[in-house]
Amino acid sequence: MSESSKLFTHAATRIAVVGGGVAGLGLALSLHQRGIACDVYEAAPQVKELGVGITLLPHAMRELARLGVQSKLEAAGIENLESVFFNRYGQFIYKEPRGRHGGAPFPEIGIHRGKLHRILYEETLSQIGSSRIHLDHRCIGVEQDEQGATLHFVDAAGVSRPSVRADIVIACDGVNSTLRRQFYPDEKLAFAGINTWRGVTVHPPILTGKSYMRVGSIHTGKMVIYPIVDNVDGKGRQLINWMAEIQREGESMNDWNRPGNKEDFQSIFAAWKFDWLDVPALIANSQQILEYPMVDKDPVSQWTFGRVSFMGDAAHPMYPRGSNGSAQGLIDARTLAQLLATTPDPLAALLAYEQARMEPTARVVRTNRSTPPDFINIKVDELTGGKPFTHIDDVISQEELRQISEDYKRIAGFSAEALKAG
Repeated sequence: MSESSKLFTHAATRIAVVGGGVAGLGLALSLHQRGIACDVYEAAPQVKELGVGITLLPHAMRELARLGVQSKLEAAGIENLESVFFNRYGQFIYKEPRGRHGGAPFPEIGIHRGKLHRILYEETLSQIGSSRIHLDHRCIGVEQDEQGATLHFVDAAGVSRPSVRADIVIACDGVNSTLRRQFYPDEKLAFAGINTWRGVTVHPPILTGKSYMRVGSIHTGKMVIYPIVDNVDGKGRQLINWMAEIQREGESMNDWNRPGNKEDFQSIFAAWKFDWLDVPALIANSQQILEYPMVDKDPVSQWTFGRVSFMGDAAHPMYPRGSNGSAQGLIDARTLAQLLATTPDPLAALLAYEQARMEPTARVVRTNRSTPPDFINIKVDELTGGKPFTHIDDVISQEELRQISEDYKRIAGFSAEALKAG
C-alpha cells in the first residue's frame, strides 16, 4: 500500500463522480446502497427530458432492478415481446422472443431516454440528497498530488467555479470525456463513415405493438424501430422511436444532437413501403429528428491513473448496436461500488475494477464493429446479393441465425446463462 493511500484508509473516502448520466447516477446509487457517500458533478444546468429512445436490455434491467427503479421504468416504457429482422424489401428474416418472453429473469424495455434519466436522477436525489448533486458544473481538468485530487469546473457560461478536492475521481463524462482526453490527448474518435438520424413519430402500433425491428443493413440503409410510449394520444397510437443508418465512403461525420434534416437521408428509404409499415411516412410524420455520428474509440490499455478512473462511455465508447452501452456502464458502476466497499485501499479498488471490466467491455466494442446483432441482416444480404428471396430458409437456416444472436448475447453478457448466474 502506498504512503498516500494509507493517509485516507482511516477516514471517509471523498469520491467525486464527474457526469450525471446513466453510469454516474448508477454509481452514486450503488455506492449509497453500500453506505458509501459521493458527490456527483453534472455539466447540465438543469435536468431535462432530452433525446429519443433507448432499449434497456435484460442485463441493464438486472442492474436497474438492484437500484430499486424497475417498476418505475416498466411503467414509463414498453416491454419488448420480440426482436424481428427484415431485409430492405420488408421480407421477414428472423425473430426471437425477448426478455421475460424469452425466458430471461428480467424484461427488455423500450423507453424515452429522457424518462430513464429523469427516473434515475429523481431516485438519486431522493437517496443521496440534493446537497450531493451539483448541476452546472462542467469539469475542465484534474490535478493529483500525494494527498488527493483537485477538480476544476466552469459553469454553462464558462465562468470558473470553486475547485473541489477528492480522494478518488470517477470520470463518467461520456464519449467526449474531458478527463479521458487529459490522459489520452491525441486520441481520436473512430468514424467509419456511418451516420445516423434518430426520430420519434406518433403512429399506430406496428406488428405486435411490442416489437423491436431491424430492417435492412448499414451498407444500403438500415432502420431500427421500436415503441417507447403506449397510447400516447389517447387513441391507441404509440410514440415510435426510429433510427436511420447508412455507411458511405468518404462521408463527413454528423454533428452531435443537432436537429436532423430529412433531406439528408429520406431518399434512401423512399421505396420502403411494406404491407406492415410505410417507412417514408414514418419519417415524414416525425415530431423530432436528431443527427449523430456512429463512433466509438479503440480499446485502451489503462483506465486508472492514480486517483482517477473512467466509467461507462468515458471508459469504453461503443457503437450503439445492440443497445449495450448503458448496460455496460451500469455493470461498471456496480462492480466498482462493490470493490470500494470490500477493498481497504481505494486506489487498489480502482485497479481491481479496471482489471475486472476492461477486457469484457473491449470484447463488446470489437463485436459491435464486426458481428453485432444486425449482422443477421448483413449476412442475408451477402448471401442473396442484396436481392429479394423466395423464402428465408432457402438462404440460411433459422438455427444459423439464432446462433449469430446467441453469440452476441454471450459476449455482451445477457445470455440466459449469464443472467441466471446474476
